[in-house]
Order: sequence, then structure tokens, then C-alpha cells
Amino acid sequence: MLAVTANDLPSAGVAGRLADGHLAVLANPTAGRGRYRGLLPAVLDRLGAAGRPVRLLEAGSAAQAGAACRAAVADGAAALVTVGGDGTVHLGLQAVAGTGVAFGPVPAGTGNDFAVGTGFPADPLAAVEVIASAVAAGRTRPADLARMTGADGTGRWYGAVLAAGFDALVNERANRMSWPRGPRRYDLAILVELARLRPRRYLLRLDGVARELDAVLVAVGNCASYGGGMRICPTADPTDGLLDVVYAGPIGRTTLTRIKPRVYRGTHLGHPMVHTQRVRTLEIVAEDIVGYADGERALPLPVTVTAVPGAVHLLR
Repeated sequence: MLAVTANDLPSAGVAGRLADGHLAVLANPTAGRGRYRGLLPAVLDRLGAAGRPVRLLEAGSAAQAGAACRAAVADGAAALVTVGGDGTVHLGLQAVAGTGVAFGPVPAGTGNDFAVGTGFPADPLAAVEVIASAVAAGRTRPADLARMTGADGTGRWYGAVLAAGFDALVNERANRMSWPRGPRRYDLAILVELARLRPRRYLLRLDGVARELDAVLVAVGNCASYGGGMRICPTADPTDGLLDVVYAGPIGRTTLTRIKPRVYRGTHLGHPMVHTQRVRTLEIVAEDIVGYADGERALPLPVTVTAVPGAVHLLR
């Protein structure tokens, strides 16, 4: 895995220059349940007008998409543009993080938390205009990413939020279910996990300071939101070199059900059982939980999460 330290990377907020080379584009035609399926020609036309060769990456699966992104970076791409949601962004980040290859997310998914959280317009065509203008000007802006490391040394980057509690358990259950299809599967998974809800024992090492606690929800944010706008870490800033840790518990299902709607507004931090802390690095230890980063199945706990300033160069 690529080893990157904060000293290797630029300070967030300092504009950089786009390297020479072509633009690689990764598009997910199923993102957003297909509602932006006809968007790609407009994206390619606008990017092509920015003055760089554009190459559309071919991939029939997530594994192939990840490999195509890595190959594009190795082949000298100046930038990678993703057209999709946070899952597509997550694939792209694994390839570009720490490399200096620029990145532009076109938000065309169900959840677009990284793109919106790093300042891109929520409208995909407006975001393409921002990206194309940055390409034409040769401009990039650095932003932070989070780096996860598992117990076996496996590494993973993420841009938005790591879920390591109730929401991770819901995702894990939904992924195991073959019925029903679509959003109803997630709704059913929530009901099942609410019925099984119990506080779990965590060991958190917050910048090296150990704290044992019982909690039902633990989230680590580089950006403020996950799940398509749920502001679980509302004060997180992807340019401050820090991570926001939010945890809740021990609470029961009634209290959790009352708190969850407040997450969309970010007002849940006012609840006496919800706590937050800002750190540079965090170790999360708990049993039988797989972390979900950017909505994607990531690594089983324990994991260490580190803020890496300026790990990605955004086309903004």
C-alpha cells in the first residue's frame, strides 16, 4: 500500500497546478438508480472542451473499475473524473489519493456527500462546469482524506464518513439480504437492527488517549455527512487536517429513533448522550463490526484512522 504522511502533502486551501496529461473518466450508469443515465455525453463534451484529451474508462464491475482507475493513474492521467455517487468516488479515491493526480467528482448518485462536502454543486451539470473550468485554468485545490489501517495492515482511503456502529450494522445486514430489492431492503434492515439494538463495548484511542465506553453509534467524519445528506459530523471540515468523531450511547431504541431525524439537520450534537471530539488519529476497537466508509464495506474493527491533509487535489 502507498505510504503517505502529512509532511509529504500540501497544506489544504493552497491552490495547485494541474499536471500535463489526459483526463480519465469513470462513469457508473447505475448510480442514482439510473436517473442520470443520459448525463455522460454532456459530461464528456464539456470536459473535452476544456482542452485536454478525455478517455472513458471501461469497467463492468467494481473490481474492474478500481483496476481501471489505477491503470489510468499509472498511464499518466492528469486527472480522474468520476460520474456517480459516493461509491464511485470511493473507488476513484483509492487510485488518486496521495499521488498528485487531480480528482473531480460529478455528483450523480443517491448519495453525493463527498462532492457536496468538498464544495462542488449538488447539480451534476453545474459540477461539471466547475471541474471543466478548473481543467481549463490548470487549477487544483487540495483537500484532506482519511486513511484507515486494519489489524492486518490493510489500508483504505475514504473521503466522507466512516460508520462503525449502528449504521454499519444496518449496511452489513442489508448487504446480506436478497429480499426485498431497492430501498425497502435497507428499511427492513433498520427495523431488524433496531429490534436487536444493544450498546457495544468500544475502546477508542483519541490521539493516543484511551477511552472505554458503551455506545450504539460511532462515526468518524472527514466531511460532515453520509447517507445522502445526514449530517452526522456537522462540524467536520475537509481542509482542517482533523477528523470529527461522533459517538452516542448507551441509549435504547426509543432514544435512537428520536435522535436519528435530528441528524439531517446536524442538531443531534445537542443531545446529552451524543458526544463529539476532533482528533488527528483514532483507533477504534470493538467486536463483530465491519466499518463502512463512504457507504462502502471497508475493514473490520479494529482500525486506525488518520487524517491526511492535502491527500487529494480537487478540480475546483
